Amino acid sequence: MKKILIIDDEEKLRNLLSRLIGYEGYEVHEAADCAGALKKMAHHEVDVVLCDVKLPDGNGLDLMLKIRESYPDVEVIMLTAYGNIPDGVQAIKNGAFDYITKGDDNNKIIPLIARAVEKIELARRVRSLEKQLGDRFSFDKIIGTSTPIAEAKELAAKVAKSDTTVLLTGETGTGKEVFANAIHQAGNRKNKNFIAINCSAFSHELLESEFFGHTAGAFSGATHDRKGLFEEANNGTIFLDEIGELAVDLQSKLLRIIETGEFYRVGDSKIRKVNVRIIAATNLNLLKEAQAGKFREDLWYRISVFQINLPALRERKTDIEQFAHYFVKLFANKEKKGMIGMSDEFLTALQQHAWPGNIRELRNVMERCVILANGPLLTPGLLPVEIQRKDTNAADMADVLLLADMERLHIRKVLEYTNGNKTKTAELLGIALTTLYRKLAEYGL
Repeated sequence: MKKILIIDDEEKLRNLLSRLIGYEGYEVHEAADCAGALKKMAHHEVDVVLCDVKLPDGNGLDLMLKIRESYPDVEVIMLTAYGNIPDGVQAIKNGAFDYITKGDDNNKIIPLIARAVEKIELARRVRSLEKQLGDRFSFDKIIGTSTPIAEAKELAAKVAKSDTTVLLTGETGTGKEVFANAIHQAGNRKNKNFIAINCSAFSHELLESEFFGHTAGAFSGATHDRKGLFEEANNGTIFLDEIGELAVDLQSKLLRIIETGEFYRVGDSKIRKVNVRIIAATNLNLLKEAQAGKFREDLWYRISVFQINLPALRERKTDIEQFAHYFVKLFANKEKKGMIGMSDEFLTALQQHAWPGNIRELRNVMERCVILANGPLLTPGLLPVEIQRKDTNAADMADVLLLADMERLHIRKVLEYTNGNKTKTAELLGIALTTLYRKLAEYGL
């Protein structure tokens, strides 16, 4: 039940308002002056305050400022004397939700309180979602306790509070976007936008428009003005994944926006300005790329102010078991299969694999194994052929001779799971779509 506090030295008016508001299902409290109001608020979690401007021991506008400072979630509606517009205007400037005229606007009180309550509930939901987002992308949620990943997390946590440009390096699939999100959520811009873009996923022309936006008529199909991602990320963070794939002329425009915050929309002559934090990522050696003339050296120096290298999964094998348990729980819940365990042999096979695709590869393998599992335990037979441990003695030769049958069964089961979606099937199998079509023809599927 929402709690309303009425602050007014006129007892009859307080009683009238209390009855009106109480009939609507609110819990109502009363106070006759500033001191009494603050005492009430110290003992009750008030949601909305109705406060008179003139009080025996002070000014209601000053009291409202104290309330807003001590209880930022509380909305204040000021009660003004008839025709006293200046008080109402000042109340709004001081942060009041609204103001009403005493005695003449009683019919407006209930709708006004309802809107104030809606605003409070919306703000609380937003904070709850922000907290969930912060928890999801906090450094504590990054899986792994091995020394290499612990050192990377420590560096990231130290740089998070600054606005320094960060360059995340490491092989594909090592979790660079996860780190970028964590840095953003731990920083001073966490309540602003986090925008991520893969620089290798667009053609040169499209990427420039994605970055900086365009004006109507700038190119074929540009029917209206459009903001770019840098404008969308203003006052927040933009994550540029695979920055090494950026065309050289776009590199110069990126350098300008890093140095001055200025840019032009495609097809526009108006200079625009933004304030963004840039986190970049690459799986290339950008210094070598710069020395080879494939990457601007001046841009390299600007984005590499603070580098963090993310270790490959093979360099942190003690973390594999933790990842495996996490993915088993994730995909077992997704597939509604209940809790699924792993045999010791299964874990050993995981730990002995080189994981060239890193965490992304492990995730895909675990999803496929959970999909294929018919029992409560994951066993080596569910793993892709290249991960299964095979001894070369004669007793196991029969298994080797049946590898084609196993592969055929794998593909058929994953196809059934995806309802025939070949793109998703190829993704889950970790093979190219063309390879999948060849194997479908080969196995008559």
